Amino acid sequence: MLDVSVSYNRYKFLGHEFLTWLWFAIENDQTGVEKTPQEGTVLHIGNRLVLENRNGPRSESITIQGDDAGLEEAELALKKGAVVTELNLFYKAGEAEWRFTIKAESLHLTSLKCPATGSAESQEELEGAILEKAYLYGQVFSLVDNLFREFIRLRVSEKWSRKTVPQMKLWIQGQG
Repeated sequence: MLDVSVSYNRYKFLGHEFLTWLWFAIENDQTGVEKTPQEGTVLHIGNRLVLENRNGPRSESITIQGDDAGLEEAELALKKGAVVTELNLFYKAGEAEWRFTIKAESLHLTSLKCPATGSAESQEELEGAILEKAYLYGQVFSLVDNLFREFIRLRVSEKWSRKTVPQMKLWIQGQG
């Protein structure tokens, strides 16, 4: 059995690949993104994207942030060999909207903003509000689980090296 730190260092690239693939899929492919838990869902890149370029003697971190920020610098960083380390997403299912960030190294979610729930005035309403909030959080975890599952299925298939990687390379080189 592998030591936890050895496993972590050996497989942490998967998070970077997952977030890069997700960005690619959102902008181009959409087949992996369409396999979300609910019909009629929308998934977009949000207002924050962090990349890290470890090529060369020092690492360089590039953060793109803001509601109207363009992704030109992030696209240029990808061309230079940077990897996505954080990706903020906007997820909409029906009228409900979520915003959250996925961190590549651990795939944990941060800055999660769920749709608002009604105010609770009694004990029963409080219990209902808690259950509703838990359900709304579960929707996001289910989405990320399904996206990661789809990525892993693709990543271990022949289609990854034969079709997806060349398409992603063309996408990266065609940026900007």
